[in-house]
Formats: sequence, structure tokens, C-alpha cells
Amino acid sequence: MSKVILQNVRIAFPNIFRPSEQFDNFGAQLIIEKGSENEKKINAAIAEAATAKWTAKAESTIKQLKAGNKICFIDGDSKAEYEGFEGNMALSATNRQRPTVVGKDRSPLTEADGIVYAGCYVNAVVDIWPQDNQWGKRINASLKGIQFFADGDSFTGGGVASTDDFDDISEGADAEDFV
Repeated sequence: MSKVILQNVRIAFPNIFRPSEQFDNFGAQLIIEKGSENEKKINAAIAEAATAKWTAKAESTIKQLKAGNKICFIDGDSKAEYEGFEGNMALSATNRQRPTVVGKDRSPLTEADGIVYAGCYVNAVVDIWPQDNQWGKRINASLKGIQFFADGDSFTGGGVASTDDFDDISEGADAEDFV
């Protein structure tokens, strides 16, 4: 298992406070800029995990796993239908346990705080590890923690209505006026 600390990456599909209903685990997609130090760290951790597990066959095993879409780190162009992925890499990280989620000052955050959202930038701690068991061979990432880093444009599908979305109906309006 290789621990990787990613800095200033964009988060998508965050299930960090409540488990995903579909998969019953916590997790997120972390959008990684191609050619960045973060990409290099992840690729090095994948190679390290594969070498520890499959020794001399590590390189060929990685190629097979990539061909079979069994590695947690993929080209974001394959998810281009989702905002923010095109032109980047994407790391899928999950955990059965709720990851640590903190603010800039390392104080714990809750979902109600609304600070971490799809599209913001975070620092993340992940473990990259090889799987080779009755469920098959893979390279996985476990999401250990998230730290809010900076605001970003929110991905569509989230948030709440603004007060500007509503008309001011405080004076003299009756229900019949809107029928």
C-alpha cells in the first residue's frame, strides 16, 4: 500500500459525509491535471503497489489491468460527458469508513457546513493498493481524508436556490393572481 498526498485537486461526485446509496461506501472522484506532480505521484504509487504484489510481472500486469479498466486512475476523456473531466485524469477513491474531512485550519467539517462540494478544490490523502483475490485483480485507491483547499465553480446538479430566483410577493399578491 502506498500513501499519496494530493494537493489542490478538484473533487467530483463526493460521497464523503454519507455513503453512496448505489455502492454503500464513501468516496469521490479526484480530477488530476495531466502532467502534474499529482499525476506523477499516483503513477509512481501504482507502480510501487504493483511491484510489491506482482514483482517481475508488475509492468505487464499494469498493462493488462489498464486494458481491462481495472485501475482506479483513468484518462478523464473517457468521462468527458461529466463536467471537469475532459483533458484531465481521474482517480476514483472509495472507503467503507467515512474519511476525515477538514477545513483549511484542520478543524472537522460536516455536510451541513457546505464547504466541500462538487467542483471545489481539495487536498486528499489516498492509499493505492493492489487487489488479487476471488474478486479479481485490480489497483484500487482508498480515500483516507479530504481537506478543503479553495472554492471552484460548482459542478451542475448541486447547490440550492438563490433568493433571487423568487419574485418578491410580500405586498398585496393573492394566490388567485398566479393561477
